[in-house]
This record gives sequence, structure tokens and C-alpha cells, in this order.
Amino acid sequence: MLTCIAAIAQAQSDQPTSPTIDLAFVGDIMLADTPGVRISRGEDPFRDFAEVFRKVDLTIGNLECVVATTGEEYDKPYVFRAHPRVLDLVQKHLDIVCLANNHTGDYGHAAFLEQLRLLEQKKILYVGGGRDCAHARKPLIVDHQGLRVAFLAYNDFKPRAFEAGPSWPGVAWAVDAQVTADIEAARTIHRADFVIPMLHWGWEYEPANDRQRQLAKLMIDAGADMIVGGHPHVTQEVEYYKGKLIVYSIGNFIFDGFDPGPSRMGWVLRTRIGKQRLIAWDTLVAKIDDLGQPFLQMDTPSPSGTTAEEAITQRCGMKDSPFK
Repeated sequence: MLTCIAAIAQAQSDQPTSPTIDLAFVGDIMLADTPGVRISRGEDPFRDFAEVFRKVDLTIGNLECVVATTGEEYDKPYVFRAHPRVLDLVQKHLDIVCLANNHTGDYGHAAFLEQLRLLEQKKILYVGGGRDCAHARKPLIVDHQGLRVAFLAYNDFKPRAFEAGPSWPGVAWAVDAQVTADIEAARTIHRADFVIPMLHWGWEYEPANDRQRQLAKLMIDAGADMIVGGHPHVTQEVEYYKGKLIVYSIGNFIFDGFDPGPSRMGWVLRTRIGKQRLIAWDTLVAKIDDLGQPFLQMDTPSPSGTTAEEAITQRCGMKDSPFK
């Protein structure tokens, strides 16, 4: 009997394990203004989270500025253009940047195209923007040990003039029918095991609104497995819908110019995923100083969960976390 049990145990241990991937998502990264000046002096505003990023397979962030030297300033209250030197640090700390936001078009098509070229030269993957609308809407597929993850990204906040068109560059816009079609295509045409749309949406400094909730449910009904949002400069609610995680906003990450308060706090969302399932997730708190740099807060509670079937809890730092 013992021999039989040992044989069964050995056979089970010889079975291939299902692949998983650990991801870290960070919020708005604005590398012009004060953060850009600090980088020009040799400083690294990412440094307090370098070890967190090192321990995951991929780190994804929203690049809330255009990185270029060309272009004409768009007529709007705030415009952000960072020097190409910042991409050395982006390349060091991030694997994927999201371009679907309301600032990558701040200096027009010429600057946007320059940014695409610079990212490609640095071999930094990007999503949510492109040389035309088909390019901007195309999913970014990452194959990790046979696990295929599709990333999509859309902007849902003005100005819509930044939207990519049939023959001009820009960002992917959150048109409901197009978003659902892209999610379905990611699953059927691109054979993704896990689909993650990232949304730039909502009203600044406010909780999640009806538009966000409606679109989130629409995307999950279309086949999305998890949704990560940003833009409001504050963190927003976290919930499950049909067992799928929705984080409406992870807030700011590197950004100056905000008074002390909720806009000086963001989350780093860490997730472990397998084929069509969320295994575990948590958030780490980033507190942003006067100069726009985030610092890891190990004693500040923030949302976490194990599987999508269990309740959302609050946890501090690394305690009891599956991410070590």
C-alpha cells in the first residue's frame, strides 16, 4: 500500500504545473516638471519601489506625459512633455507603458510619433496608442511560459482630439462597441488566456461614477478577466463583478504639483494570474512627497484578496502577502 501511495504521489508531482504570472501595476507617471528636473540631476524617483518591481514578472505603468523634443503645445490647462533622457529609468523599472491618457497628445502628432520611435528604440513595450487607430487598439500580447496575457488600454477623458484615426496617430478611445470588439478579438483571434483592459476614466478627485461602473461591467460581460483604472488622481473603489476584479483607480505614482491629501497617495497593484483566473492580488501604498516621488508605506492598510471568490480585505505592507 505504501508503495502504491508513493507511486501516486510521484506521478502527481511529475504533472506539469499550470503557468502563472505576477504583474505589478502603477498609476500615473508624469516625468516632466519637477520629476524631470530631478532625473536630469541623476536622481531616480522610482527607487523606493525597485525591489517590489524586481520580484514580479512584469511591471506596467501609465505614462502621463509625452516623451519628445518636438511638437507644438496643445491649448489646454496642463501640458506635459518630458525629455527623452527619462526613458533610461522607464526602461530600468517598467516593462510596459500605457499611452491611452489625456496627456500623451499634449504636443501634437509629431511629438507623439517621436515618442513611439523612442519607446521602440528602447524596446519598451506600449499599449493604447499607435500610428493609427488599428495600431492603437491592437492588444499587446505577452506569452509567459505558455500563458498568453492580452493588455488593452483606452482613454475616456477629454480631449478627444488625441484619439487616433484611420491615418493619423493618437490614443485608443473608449468607444463601447470598439472596446467590446477588441476584448472579444483578444480572446478569439489572439488566443489570450487572460484579458486586461486598462482605462483612463472618471472625474478627478471623485469616487467611481456611473459611466465607469457601466463600462466595467460591459467589458467583463465581453470577456475581460480584470480591469485596472486610473486618471482621477485619487484611488477609487475596488469590487468584484461576476468574480472578476475591478480596481477603478490606482491613483498617482510619480506626479508633482498636488497639495497634501488623497492625491499624494497611490497604490501599486500586484496580481498573480493563471489561465482565466485570478489567483491572488494586493495593493501597496505609495506616499508621494512634495517633489513628486513615491515612497513605500509598509504600515498603511490597503485592499487585497486571495481569489475572486473571497472577500476583499485590508492588509499592511508585506504581511501575509503571497508576493514576497
